[in-house]
This record gives sequence, structure tokens and C-alpha cells, in this order.
Amino acid sequence: MTARHPVLFVSHGAPDVLLNPGATVHLWEKLGAKLPRPTAILVISAHWAAREPTVSTARTPETIHDFGGFPDALYAMQYQAPGAPALAARVRELLTAAKLPNGEVSDRGLDHGAWIPLQAMYPDADIPVVELALQPFAGTDWHRRIGAALRPLRDEGVLILASGAVTHNFGWLTWGDNSAPLPQAVSFADWLGDALARDDRPALLEYRRLAAQGAAAHPSEEHLLPLFAALGAASPGEIPLRLEPEYTYGGLAMDAYLWQEDSQTPFKTEQ
Repeated sequence: MTARHPVLFVSHGAPDVLLNPGATVHLWEKLGAKLPRPTAILVISAHWAAREPTVSTARTPETIHDFGGFPDALYAMQYQAPGAPALAARVRELLTAAKLPNGEVSDRGLDHGAWIPLQAMYPDADIPVVELALQPFAGTDWHRRIGAALRPLRDEGVLILASGAVTHNFGWLTWGDNSAPLPQAVSFADWLGDALARDDRPALLEYRRLAAQGAAAHPSEEHLLPLFAALGAASPGEIPLRLEPEYTYGGLAMDAYLWQEDSQTPFKTEQ
């Protein structure tokens, strides 16, 4: 029997993270090298929103440069991974079985929440990729339910990659200055890490009310909602490994979380 595949949440940060690679990019590279190689990747990105869970069925998804004001070198980057229509169909099948509405589009490419970390993890772009849209106003438990519906994909060799941000308040950022992390960002990142280490799902779902910096860390929720999809895809009681590469621009906590079975060769930070 194939071992259950890990689930991964990453903070994708500002798009120019690839141009000035530091601890975050090196972590992504290490993850790509050390994790079991997936048959396909399902990305749930903060940068694709739709009214209902919607999959991309594109056979050759384009690279979407959905940002502005960055160096030309970033716009020249292309991530030409193949699509996976069969995986898209399987995602819809699982969502339907869970009585969750769903749809598909044939012309959606990979936004930077998807291709930026994938460029570092799998630079050969030879693993098929599908994206699934989130619903920014549907809340935390809705996305946990989506993740739970998709949990069987882990037994089918699929990497579920949730891409968002542990903190996402532009008012907290000191552009061009990475010298010191903002205390508010550290406070929320540590609260989140502690709650995940306890698998305290009720508290996590109510983070805006229970965490001192919860609402401030996420004035809008779209960048944390992918984490709840990852949490749903993890079995209750499955504790993630917290990977803490760095803070960028003071206020962006770039933590990643990895849920993996003990029976697998575990990924560890010292590897």
C-alpha cells in the first residue's frame, strides 16, 4: 500500500522572493528534494477566488503574473508544468460526494501563489498541477470541510499544497527592511503554531476572536484560508511540523507547516 502523502502549507510571501532567495526559498528547495515525489499537485492558493470550489482543467496552464511594480526578471519567469484534467475530475468527484458545490474552468493558469513556491520546489516543472479556487467570505470551517473532502487524494499520491500567508497585513510591512520581525507578527505566528501543535481545531477556527492579533494579522481572510483546507486534509490528531524560515519586510511571517505520517521518511529542519 502506498504511504499517505504529506500535506503542505506555505507562506508564499512577496513575488520577488525568488529574486532574492533566502531561508524561505531554500526551505522550498529542500522540501522538493526531500518529500516523496507526488504523482500530481493540487494547489489551493490565496490568489484564486470563486463563488464555489472551482478546479482548473487546463492541459497546459499559463503562468499568471498577477502583480505589479516588480523587476522585469520576474515577469520573464515561466512555470510550464502540465495540467492534470483527470485530477481535476477526481477533485470534483470528492467534493460532490461530500455534498459541496463545485465547478470547473478550462482556461485558468497558475497564479503566483502556485508557481512561485513550485518554481523552487520542482524547478523542472514536470509534475502535473491543478488549482482549486477558495471562497474568501465563506470562512474557516468551510475550507476545513473542503480539505476533509479531499483527504483521500493523499492516498493517491497527490501533494495538497496550500499557499497563503501566516500574516498578511500590509500596514505591518517595512519594505526593503528585513532587519527585525514585527512583534505583532511574531505574536500571531506563535499563537498559530501553538494551536496547531495541540491540534486545537476549535480554537483555530475561531482565530480572529481568540488570538490577540488574529484580525490584525489578516484584515481579510483569503491568505489564511488555505491553511484551513490543509488542516482539513490532515487527519484529526495529526500534528504538523512547523518550519520557520524567516520574516520578510518585518511583518510577513513565512512559516510553513507539513503534515506527514511517521511511517514516511520524515522531513526535518536539520536535513
